[in-house]
Amino acid sequence: MIRLIWTLSAHTRSYLRRYMPTNRLLDTIRRRSNLKWGIPAILLAVPYLLIASICTTALADSAPGWLHLVVLWAVWNAMKFIIMGPVSLVLLARARIREAGARRRDRTRETLSWTPRQEEPTAYVSAR
Repeated sequence: MIRLIWTLSAHTRSYLRRYMPTNRLLDTIRRRSNLKWGIPAILLAVPYLLIASICTTALADSAPGWLHLVVLWAVWNAMKFIIMGPVSLVLLARARIREAGARRRDRTRETLSWTPRQEEPTAYVSAR
């Protein structure tokens, strides 16, 4: 039974990771070249929170109950984008620290492997 639940969970996660637009956008932001877009991605939470607010107001005015699912979906996606901002800053800082360390190691290796070039004796030919 646990194996069935585990397999179902893995397939569901794989499907959602592959086909849901917010997950694809977050995966794109997590790449090294796009980590700078984590903070502006927080602004994408605003429309989701607006959708949740509108649906909550409609639910208070006796709207259909399925709008609870829309509220849950909107709040979930808003939280994903809100959390991605600070996470992208941490990932960016970690990547820059790693890159600075690699540059420092490369410079150290270059200075250690550098040896003064010994001049080869040249044959002097007199021009008479």
